[in-house]
Amino acid sequence: MILEQYYLNCLAHASYLVGDKETSTAAVVDPQRDVERYLETARREGLQIRHIFLSHFHADFVAGHLELRDRTGAKIYLGARARAEYAFIPMKDGDILEFGKVRLEVLETPGHTPESISILVYDLQQNLRDPHAVFTGDTLFIGDVGRPDLRASLGWSPTELACMLYASLRTKLLALPDSTLVYPAHGAGSLCGRNISTKTVSTIGDQRRTNYALQPMSEDEFVRLVLADQPEAPPYFTYDAVLNTKERPTLEDTLERALNPLSLEVVIDMMDGGAQVLDVREPDEFAKAHLVGSINIGLGGQYATWAGTVLNREKPIVLIAEPGRQVEAATRLGRIGFDQVAGYLREGIQTLETRPDLVDGTERAAPAILAEELASATPPVVLDVRSLKEWQSRRIEGSINIPLNHLRERLQELPKKRKILIHCAGGYRSSIAASILQQNGFEDLAELSGGIAAWEAAKLPVRT
Repeated sequence: MILEQYYLNCLAHASYLVGDKETSTAAVVDPQRDVERYLETARREGLQIRHIFLSHFHADFVAGHLELRDRTGAKIYLGARARAEYAFIPMKDGDILEFGKVRLEVLETPGHTPESISILVYDLQQNLRDPHAVFTGDTLFIGDVGRPDLRASLGWSPTELACMLYASLRTKLLALPDSTLVYPAHGAGSLCGRNISTKTVSTIGDQRRTNYALQPMSEDEFVRLVLADQPEAPPYFTYDAVLNTKERPTLEDTLERALNPLSLEVVIDMMDGGAQVLDVREPDEFAKAHLVGSINIGLGGQYATWAGTVLNREKPIVLIAEPGRQVEAATRLGRIGFDQVAGYLREGIQTLETRPDLVDGTERAAPAILAEELASATPPVVLDVRSLKEWQSRRIEGSINIPLNHLRERLQELPKKRKILIHCAGGYRSSIAASILQQNGFEDLAELSGGIAAWEAAKLPVRT
């Protein structure tokens, strides 16, 4: 048996290939949308991908089941409760798919979503009775469990799903042998849970001992625990969950349209018509010079998550990127279903060298400079765009908190006649915020270089 895990750091997403050498057959579980890595493994190992499983309709990314189906002819398998536009094989509790020395057995484990399944993996050459591993999707993470509130906008009660999750964990997953390996669909950083470990594999026994949500407790206690203090989900989550049920264009089709070089004149015309210009360079480069009206979301951070949060998925997107990085920028947008990329600025930011009238910049202030300005007779407004929990934990005295994901809707709370100094933890989110404020007519702006981390490193006071 061949079992390979693929981890996509930018989305904290884990996917899997299980193969059998004897029959040259493989199954892929929860694939990402750009599927070349699975095809490469199959070629290397002499396998054909014949089966594709989705543990559920993912909310935080668009899965690659249709891309793999079209490339390989493989069949798609979903939980029996699933409803989708494309052809699939519904799998209920106890249903088995066997090829060679590999057996896959489905457990229906609703809770994170109503159609969620987990998949037991048996290596029949080693053990006919006990499963070698279980793919738990978003039902059970390492150190956490899947949040049950993401389907509220689709009519599912979070409490009802939390009760389902309680039963799934205790009657299905905790009934497995302690030695069973646990392979979840996400790791630390995913918004599908709030306390996920940096580890990408564990065992049922370890989770039984250490996972807070698996400790002995009543159903009511569990429901209260898993619904408390969940992070706010980005607005594209519901869109992606629905898109994963649809027959839609593949990523290959999308990229063919997206990788279209555009002149500066065409880009300006598109902006006048409502297109969004997304500059994916790093914040320090964006601060030096950028196209007036562009939004900065750097490829070096949580690019897809913030793009899905601050961009409008109904409007075209034009990319500004360093040469050679246009494909990466468009692909990572495609992973969350933002397929409306209309092209990229030919020759990137260098195109603006002959048009200084279209160039803007962002002042960046060192911590000592900000401290001097705050002590002056006309101090700036300090805008902290971190989450409320981060701001409550430690903050610059007198700062106001507007989390980045709510900035557009709360712009009226900020004065246009006073200088605004923006900061976050390290400088990534503050660059996004500064570009949004510039786009909306705020002119007297600066960023705290290095964020509150640099402020603290300079031994300047914080309120805790």
